[in-house]
Amino acid sequence: MSSPIRLGIAGLGTVGTGVVKIVRQKTQLLTARAGRPIEIAAVSARTREKDRGVSISGYAWEDDPVALATRDDVDVFVELMGGSDGPAKAATEAAIAAGKHVVTANKAMLALHGHALALAAEEAGVVLRFEAAVAGGIPVVKALTEALAGNEMTRVMGVMNGTCNYILTRMQASNLPYEEVFEEANQLGYLEADPTLDVGGIDAGHKLALLAAIAFGAQVDFGGVALEGIEKITIDDIKQADDMGYRIKLLGVARMTGRGLEQRMSPCLVPKKSPLGQLDGGTNMVVLEGDEVEQIVLRGPGAGMGPTASAVMGDVIDIARGFRVSTFGQPASTLTAASQASTATPVPYYLRMALHDKPGALAKVATVLGDAGVSIDRMRQYRHKDATAPVLIVTHKTAPAALEDALAAMSQLDVLASSPVALRIESV
Repeated sequence: MSSPIRLGIAGLGTVGTGVVKIVRQKTQLLTARAGRPIEIAAVSARTREKDRGVSISGYAWEDDPVALATRDDVDVFVELMGGSDGPAKAATEAAIAAGKHVVTANKAMLALHGHALALAAEEAGVVLRFEAAVAGGIPVVKALTEALAGNEMTRVMGVMNGTCNYILTRMQASNLPYEEVFEEANQLGYLEADPTLDVGGIDAGHKLALLAAIAFGAQVDFGGVALEGIEKITIDDIKQADDMGYRIKLLGVARMTGRGLEQRMSPCLVPKKSPLGQLDGGTNMVVLEGDEVEQIVLRGPGAGMGPTASAVMGDVIDIARGFRVSTFGQPASTLTAASQASTATPVPYYLRMALHDKPGALAKVATVLGDAGVSIDRMRQYRHKDATAPVLIVTHKTAPAALEDALAAMSQLDVLASSPVALRIESV
């Protein structure tokens, strides 16, 4: 039998502990599938004595992850510390320079430095893999880099942050306002220490940028992702979107257009009978569309010890088998610096507004939309108890610039009781 492949694990939080458990508890299974034993040589974390529910006493300890990354008895450096820079980046760079393969779950680091790290890995003749960085246990990176490699990808989209999906579906099911469900999610430990990483769309935006790079042969460009979080979504939006046949999701969408690479992470409406519309709780879903395969839907847990550690081990086993694939599915030197799309793809929009209840108010709004070239598909006005009338409008496909012109002109009218809410509607 071949010699063991030896891991150095930096970071023993939820995911790192999960990896240790898999290696310790599934020795025979891993050996059979990898064709060689998989062992842990050394580990590193902030605290050595913490009770993690699994013993690490049999492994060498390094206080410094850079020292761990360059040990002679480490073949694969497993980076599970997190953070876009600092120790994670320094240790990853050191591992590559020392000729070690790297497996990471660090979406923030790759979203900002992925192209440079991929170039360095290829120059050093080592592998840099990151299945665990995107959508937890869903093997979407492997699907794009391997199974769908014969496709020209046309669109990548999905729900990639389980916390946001939990909040939105909980609002839907319980008829609770955003602020109350946000606090509930916080008490349950679902939110990052900085909640804007979740509800502001940043975490999911990192993932979208990585998938877009693979799908469209582009250099990772997180700065090109248009970000909008879910903080402004109200229970009225949830109810009224449902009444019109939709669900609201924090949806990532990437497509290559004649105007450049479009990357958006924002609240969108999707048909409630679609796979995305039926996605509840903290589950993730990624939809991949290609010219040959048409549409593939991948659904599964997007976080947690087991699912994310499973993704890490998938990459480790590939390396143990001797399987080599470029970080983003093709040599990093061939990835193009795609220009950002000058304008977004025309889509229908959902508009919610409150009008002063006086004659001609709705007609003025319709006139402004028509003058801007925005065509109305459906309109609904609800009964009201006060002097303002709730109105919903669904437009036909319209260019974002036209809608922005209409909203700007609408703000000058004397009939609006509050600023309109505009959300994109994506077909699935």
